Amino acid sequence: MRPVGGVALVGPTAAGKSEVAQAVGSLIGSGPGGVELVSVDSMAVYRGMDIGTAKPAKEERDRLAYHLFDLADPGEEFTVRQFQEAAFMALSGIADRGRRALLVGGTGLYLRAVVDGLMFPGRFPDVARQLEAELDDASSSGCGGLATALATMHQRLARLDPVAAGRIAPTNRRRLVRALEVTLGAERPFSSFGPGLESYPPSRFTLVGIDCDPPALDARIAARFEAMMDAGLLGEVHRLAQVPDGLSRTARQALGYRELLAHVETGVPLADAVDEAIRRTRALARRQRSWFRRDPRILWVEPGVSAVDRVVELLAQPVEH
Repeated sequence: MRPVGGVALVGPTAAGKSEVAQAVGSLIGSGPGGVELVSVDSMAVYRGMDIGTAKPAKEERDRLAYHLFDLADPGEEFTVRQFQEAAFMALSGIADRGRRALLVGGTGLYLRAVVDGLMFPGRFPDVARQLEAELDDASSSGCGGLATALATMHQRLARLDPVAAGRIAPTNRRRLVRALEVTLGAERPFSSFGPGLESYPPSRFTLVGIDCDPPALDARIAARFEAMMDAGLLGEVHRLAQVPDGLSRTARQALGYRELLAHVETGVPLADAVDEAIRRTRALARRQRSWFRRDPRILWVEPGVSAVDRVVELLAQPVEH
């Protein structure tokens, strides 16, 4: 399914994207010709993970049309491919209702999956396990065995898929294993599934970036996390830790939840867990900024310019077919 167009509001966490989106939704409304909001957050898909993912309150979600919250139980693994399928269905429905889509979020890969229609090859776990075992054996031998094995594996990929090998450093174990897993398992080059994230093709979406200077963003991140704690985040984590199926590997990695789970399950002092959550969120914001700044298609809102007015203006423009 080809992605339906709209506007995507992007930027680092805590930069103010949600506030802008809600203001836009309030101004335009969700009636005929209105706007519907689409979350692009890899962790907001989980039910019960509400406070730490900054989901809007129920009253707000009743007032505005939101999509892609609460798609899976926290014990499930929810992949980017599943997210993409759900997003395309939501966008198709929005278009059928004669409305415009406003994507909001900071999960870069999930955003690219939607706005660029990335192709995701299948998984071949037996092949991946064999490749990982080869590297583990080499690593246990010592004497630079892992580096040698990675170099050999990279040479193997270069013979089978020189394009993919040219995009992957010989030291990048995760990407190297994935490329070989697909090339061997699918019996077609990994690079044949698309140009990869290094390419920024024309998109049916207009990308709008919101950012603020690092010191201000650091302060916003700390204040937001403290507000989440005041709103009951620790109690939410306690409840999640007690669900019968437990938390999936993916859900456990959610910032804020990961650190508070260490407090709940292993006794890490609460103050230390909070400090670590804030530190890691600040590091994530810097990575997000770097990720989005590489994308030449993003129109960054200049200081002093109303982001709300800019997004409303862009949503009013006709969709290109």
